[in-house]
Amino acid sequence: MKKVIILGAVGNIAKQVIDILVKKDEISLTLFLRNASRLKGKDISTCRIVEGDVMDFKKLKEAVAGHDMVYVNLAGDLESMAKNIVKAMQETGTKKIVFISSIGIYDEPIKSVLIPYRKAADVIESSGLEYTILRPTWFTSVNEVDYETTRKGESEKGSVISQKSLATLISKIIESPEKYAGENLGVNKPNS
Repeated sequence: MKKVIILGAVGNIAKQVIDILVKKDEISLTLFLRNASRLKGKDISTCRIVEGDVMDFKKLKEAVAGHDMVYVNLAGDLESMAKNIVKAMQETGTKKIVFISSIGIYDEPIKSVLIPYRKAADVIESSGLEYTILRPTWFTSVNEVDYETTRKGESEKGSVISQKSLATLISKIIESPEKYAGENLGVNKPNS
């Protein structure tokens, strides 16, 4: 059984990932979020719920301990959050991380709004962990799964990605992390 903790489990993408993964008998989910009541209406009966803030290192470390993988779906002070998450993972021996960043973090000059995403990606890449960083284009709520990826250093493509497409890719990465280990991928809808 693969034990996965989702940090920021109430986000729109994370909720769709949860919907996919709760159906997988081989995956045990822990949902880490500030307010569990925000998960109303979700089938989370098989999930472990932990209320907390990733900036509370003690609580975060306790939550991460014993997991095989961490999926990060957060916003805010991303660099500080990434540092805390990496430290908690290193201290608990948790090796695999999937981290959501943003398109455009390697553009020159970088837009100021993207600097926190770039700094967080830099923290993850230099952590020594088995990471997969995803840099999605702008989200749509279209009910479709249609995506392509680009590697770091390649020109990013497209302008949009459906939340469902991104959730599907994240779920595939969680199921087969070795296939995506050490990858920093742009994600978009083809020809968008």
